[in-house]
Amino acid sequence: MEFDHRTAGTASLAYLGDAVLELLVRERLVAAGYTAPKVLNAKALHFVRASAQAQAMERIAPLLTEEEAGAFRRGRNIGHTNTPKSATVAEYRSATGMEALFGYLHIKGEQARIKELFALAYPQEART
Repeated sequence: MEFDHRTAGTASLAYLGDAVLELLVRERLVAAGYTAPKVLNAKALHFVRASAQAQAMERIAPLLTEEEAGAFRRGRNIGHTNTPKSATVAEYRSATGMEALFGYLHIKGEQARIKELFALAYPQEART
């Protein structure tokens, strides 16, 4: 199935990007040698919480191309109605923008860029 990154809905990009990020996190944790599901799930939270994603986005925002920044802004500006109690509205918006960015890059087939940005977004977790 083909997607057009220029016309894909922003909420759909964020939904897809959430899955892309989840897969990257799981790959990193398994590669780090974690095997117990309880430990894997606990460690994954350090990556996927809105506050963690907002901090990660701060690290990579200056490195984005104009096109990538546009995808991030589109996601960040989605009308949010349900913000989790564990995050501020700003953190949640930034996290959604990050998910939209990664969904956008995935649709474009930019796997190398996805891996590059993920590594830069979570440098301290590289040694997990």
